[in-house]
Amino acid sequence: MNDAHLHLVLNHFPIIVPVVGLLVLLGGLVFRSDAVKRTAYFIFILGAVATYPTLETGGGAKQIVQQLPGIEKEVIKTHIHAAKTFSQLSYVLGALSLLGLWANFKQKSFSNMLSIVTVVLSVVVLFFAKQTGTTGGEIRHTEIRPGFNPPNPNDTEKK
Repeated sequence: MNDAHLHLVLNHFPIIVPVVGLLVLLGGLVFRSDAVKRTAYFIFILGAVATYPTLETGGGAKQIVQQLPGIEKEVIKTHIHAAKTFSQLSYVLGALSLLGLWANFKQKSFSNMLSIVTVVLSVVVLFFAKQTGTTGGEIRHTEIRPGFNPPNPNDTEKK
């Protein structure tokens, strides 16, 4: 398994895990359950941890993919920029979740406010996760790029 394959295997986790964390945290807020909030914090921490190997395998994947025919280097650069921003925000969300976990266990007065801040940050992280996933997909899937015009089957000559 090379870095490109490993990157493709890993890249969904940092995107999907925060979605699950957000849903769990919202459930914890709605039902006022500290145990559910703690679970959400653990999920966000897992997402931040999963981000690291995904980002690290991206460089090797780039070296392999940029040699394939039809690959535009500018699309790869756009993805790298999105991935770096997303990973930094994911790490911040993980750190904030560590703080939230500690505050929840210690029943600090600011624990509930920290939960709200975590929800807001997780939405921001998910926005950048979407950007990163889309730009990564665009590297090989030209059909999802903005401005793609599919060929009209009626315009082709029949042989």
